[in-house]
Amino acid sequence: MISIPHKAKQFLVLLIKVLIVGGAFYFIYNQLANNDKLDWQKFIVLFQKNQSISGIIFILSLSVLNRYFEILKWQNLVSFLHKISVGEATKQVLGALTAGLFTPNGVGEYAGKALFFEKSNAKKIIFLNLICNGIQMILTIIFGFFGLIYFNSLYHVITTKTVLVVFGILILLFILLFSVKKITIKGYSLEKLIHKINEIPKSIHQKNIFLGICRYIVFSHQYYFLFLAFDVDLPYLTLLATITSVYFLASSLPTFQFLDFAVKGSVAVYFFGILGVNEWIVIFISTLMWFLNVVLPVAIGSYYVLNFKIITPLEGTGDKI
Repeated sequence: MISIPHKAKQFLVLLIKVLIVGGAFYFIYNQLANNDKLDWQKFIVLFQKNQSISGIIFILSLSVLNRYFEILKWQNLVSFLHKISVGEATKQVLGALTAGLFTPNGVGEYAGKALFFEKSNAKKIIFLNLICNGIQMILTIIFGFFGLIYFNSLYHVITTKTVLVVFGILILLFILLFSVKKITIKGYSLEKLIHKINEIPKSIHQKNIFLGICRYIVFSHQYYFLFLAFDVDLPYLTLLATITSVYFLASSLPTFQFLDFAVKGSVAVYFFGILGVNEWIVIFISTLMWFLNVVLPVAIGSYYVLNFKIITPLEGTGDKI
């Protein structure tokens, strides 16, 4: 095996850090500067009309809460391995978010978090991150499914028969999945996965679910309050059902973090178009949601990436899984 000199390794790590941060900000700038659907003139006029310092602080506070609940989720799950502070959890979550910015569905985030731990714990960290993201996806599906049913009952986008067929297929897939849980593929099986999940104390799972619900409520209502700020006057349940439907359908599409607003925006344009909301308003709100909940955290996460130090075996943590 070829041994890389220490100085060369340091330079390589620095180069990777700069490429990650530089790439992140390039993609952010490119999406904001070259999106011809963003009418900045209309935005400025509306902003000047409705500008409110308290309103801006409120919307920003929801972005802070959104990431804070995610940080608490991660701190809670990692406590199964060992205790970490909120500050350490913040560094890991935001640093990994930056590293996963231009990977499909944020896959790079898994590797990003694993880098903060000893190599022997890499698989365990990836597994814990899978649970962390998994519960958020399950909540998105649950809330989104009921939101979609409510939206469809008002606007009849698809027939009741189609809804029942889709629901029936989901139930069949669920039953089929558990009926073959003992089948092993490359040493992995659903039964083994369930066993691993059950090894984690119920109190950690319960707290993870609670924090996931809190996070979902925060970012869905941030979307809701932004529509109110843009003078969109629709009933609360209708607007919220549309938001949950958009998140449900958009989350099922493979995408990159830096294109997240474009995917959600295109789905949102269709649904809010049915409600009669102007396309430019939907695009702007989707972009603002992306800016507040991805761009700003990435800007902070870039600091942690640039200051990242490789964990040596002596700095590692104990083995509990």
